[in-house]
Amino acid sequence: MTITIRLATALIGALALVAPTAMPAAAQDATAFPDKAMNYIIPFDAGGESDVSARFQQSVWAKHTGHDVVVQYQPGAGGAQAWSHLNDLDGDGYTVMGINLPHTVLQPMEGKVGYKTEDLTPVYYFHYTPNAIFVTADSEYETLAQLIDYAKANPGMVTFAGSGAKSANNLGQAQLDEMAGITTTYVPFSGTGPSVTAVLGKQTVAGFNYATSAMSQGDALRMLAVAAEERMPAFPDVPTFKELGYDIVGGAYRGVAVPASTPEPLRQRISDIIGEINADPEFKKKMEDGGFVLTDIGYGEMPAFMQKMTAEYAEGAKALGIGQ
Repeated sequence: MTITIRLATALIGALALVAPTAMPAAAQDATAFPDKAMNYIIPFDAGGESDVSARFQQSVWAKHTGHDVVVQYQPGAGGAQAWSHLNDLDGDGYTVMGINLPHTVLQPMEGKVGYKTEDLTPVYYFHYTPNAIFVTADSEYETLAQLIDYAKANPGMVTFAGSGAKSANNLGQAQLDEMAGITTTYVPFSGTGPSVTAVLGKQTVAGFNYATSAMSQGDALRMLAVAAEERMPAFPDVPTFKELGYDIVGGAYRGVAVPASTPEPLRQRISDIIGEINADPEFKKKMEDGGFVLTDIGYGEMPAFMQKMTAEYAEGAKALGIGQ
């Protein structure tokens, strides 16, 4: 009996040495992911483009994953507060975060914001929104030329509300100042929602916001110019900056990022999920009706895309006095 027990014990010990250990969750088959609800952190206030597009995604999320997604908000410092803590989150795939360009390139260029561009792990950029200048519908400024004439005669008196410092809005305002030979004042808010509210409340003369704001505010705002290559189908009567003599084309890309500890299979799986949602007819209609421009930049394309955009924004940063 003793010999039998000893032999069994020895065999168990030997098998333990050669038997495969349980695979960590991170290394398991990502095709089975997710098997529960996910969390989606928006680094801005509710009501802006990041929130609206995430809500559109949320409406079809379960259709593509079998589970819901919970949208949460962590506003502050133009997104930097949330991005600086992204890598503190578990890399199990169940928490993702909205990510924006040029914010995550320009902010670290200026100084210490708690993260570096290369620290972040975007897995998909799914839409783009051009910059645009807005005034209230009853504003005395009916054209961009009128607003610029006032700015020339009153340096610093034209105030622009925008979403975040060192953001796409801020960059557009700085470019206009340089090209038009004017001095305006940029007033950063914690997101598009509060910045548009400031314009509507006439706390600022105008807003350097995103074209999509016109869809949500209807006739309350007047768009003077849009920073697109061509006039947008949703706003056929609004001239581009280029038409008006200013070579300004720009705006914000928005996507989804994961903590750096997230394993490659889950990074790719989450990228695939966002890509599937981007192709969903219901989602596409909501986005296009809202004035969003869909993009499809997946995880495999991310290194080349980020290299290209970082170089472009480094050049644009000069208009903001960054890196000089």
